[in-house]
Amino acid sequence: MKILMVCLGNICRSPLAHGILNHLAEEEGLDWTIESAGTGDWHVGQSPDHRSIAVAQKYKVDISQQKAMHFKPSLFEIYDHILVMDHQNYKDVMAQASSKEEKKKVSLFLVDDIVPDPYFDERLFEPVYQMIETRCKELIQEWR
Repeated sequence: MKILMVCLGNICRSPLAHGILNHLAEEEGLDWTIESAGTGDWHVGQSPDHRSIAVAQKYKVDISQQKAMHFKPSLFEIYDHILVMDHQNYKDVMAQASSKEEKKKVSLFLVDDIVPDPYFDERLFEPVYQMIETRCKELIQEWR
């Protein structure tokens, strides 16, 4: 299974989701490919935000080697699931879908809510980590 996590800049939320789900999938022996991308292209090629790296390291998840990637329509061909962090990311990704099959691959990461962007509020990194980890554990159970 191939899963893509998407947020705005691909430096805070989606790298955490990418790293956490990858870590959990490896622990479970699941042969999944997990990546992340951003709907904006400002950070392409950059490492995740140092605060995301730090909160992940606190829980023994290493995201320091990830590099930001820009979401583009060709990614629909590669991934089975495209999970987005908020409603604007959802709209931006869905606008690039060219078929019903591609649109079916896209969903909000959290079923009934959004993952808040912690970029401008340092206090959010820990709660964002926790909500992402909880959802990643649920995804493992749902998709295994």
